[in-house]
Amino acid sequence: MVKIIFRNTLIMGILVLLICALLFLGLQYRQTINDAYDELKLVSTYLEDRSVEQADTLYKEVLGKELRVTTTDADGNVLFDSEYGTGLKNQKDCKEIAKAIEKGEGKSSRKSESSGKLTVYYAVKKADGTVLRVSQPVSSLFDAFVAVSPVLWVVVLVLVISGILAFKMSNQIVTPINELNLDEGSDNAYPELKPLLDKIQEQKFTIQEEASAREVMRQEFSVNISRELKAPVTAMASAAEALLNEETSEEEKAAAVSNIDKEARHLSALIDDIDQLTRLDEKSVEFAKETVDLHALSEEVVKDLRETAEKNFVSMEIKGKPVLIQGTRKLLYEMIYNLTDNAIKYNYPGGKVTLETVEDASSIRYSVADTGIGIPKEAQARVFERFYRVDKNLSGDKGGTGLGLSIVKHGAAYHNAEVEMESEEGKGTKVTLVFPKV
Repeated sequence: MVKIIFRNTLIMGILVLLICALLFLGLQYRQTINDAYDELKLVSTYLEDRSVEQADTLYKEVLGKELRVTTTDADGNVLFDSEYGTGLKNQKDCKEIAKAIEKGEGKSSRKSESSGKLTVYYAVKKADGTVLRVSQPVSSLFDAFVAVSPVLWVVVLVLVISGILAFKMSNQIVTPINELNLDEGSDNAYPELKPLLDKIQEQKFTIQEEASAREVMRQEFSVNISRELKAPVTAMASAAEALLNEETSEEEKAAAVSNIDKEARHLSALIDDIDQLTRLDEKSVEFAKETVDLHALSEEVVKDLRETAEKNFVSMEIKGKPVLIQGTRKLLYEMIYNLTDNAIKYNYPGGKVTLETVEDASSIRYSVADTGIGIPKEAQARVFERFYRVDKNLSGDKGGTGLGLSIVKHGAAYHNAEVEMESEEGKGTKVTLVFPKV
């Protein structure tokens, strides 16, 4: 980070100095040209009363500069030229001559066609109508460079100083940051960094709390899954022991076989649910999606659970109209099945279960409501946890794996849906899946 700050600071300083140097060089170049114009204007005034030879002598011997004098008539024809005589072509197209004929004086700077040098020209119209032009070659860039050479040495010095200051400044900027202690904070930190440090601390505590919560859930999951797996295995082992006992009657053996079959089915269902949750937890696993009619799915679930509902003396009703969503049909079926199965098992004899689909402008709301025993408020936040049971003594007689609502929660997340719950003890429960419209 020190290198980056040092490099960027130094580059910025160099760019600023180069821009300043170029601006100064440009100004100096313009000043050199303007000074040359002023000199030539004075020469033109001097030549009005003196000969060309006198002006030439003054420039060559006294000023050490080359001077060229040209005289033309009002049409630009050359009458005299101190270097090329009268053999030059008509000069009326020259900018300075044209302006002098029109306005009385003119000036310009260009590369001379005769000498090939950068030359400054000044022309003035005399009283007799002729035009006097004086010019001199100018090594403008060199002169400007010479003029600013002391400044360039200052620039070099400033660059060196800037490099040293940039290095020290980058170290001063980075040192307090490198000395930050995210565990205890730092009094040397910049005040501007305090909101960031506070946010980091807050996120750190949040991560720690989440990690602790996950660890608790992991431990609870290990205990719960051990208990859930141990129960059917123990029951099956007990039934198998009864079968091996010679004193067991045929009636008791039939009951043992039936118990083994029931517990084997329960164990198989538990393994399937754990596998389903594992796949939902792995974000990389993709389930095939298709167009699913939630109303038709409700009819299928009601048909499959009719026998269970009749045994519990619970009636079922489907409301709403066909609504299509994009989702995984098997997973959606399991979610609705689990919700409906719970609504039947934790209902009163003579109770009712209602499956309803409601569509509005922004969402599709699918709900399963019952008139059953309800869920205590203190337990409502936990019923979607794996293996959580509100009443373990009561739940033990209801069958199931204890993972049904957890599958509902994870399945809803997979479909980008939210889960809402309304429940009151003794009056029933309503669970709603809110699917966003795509």
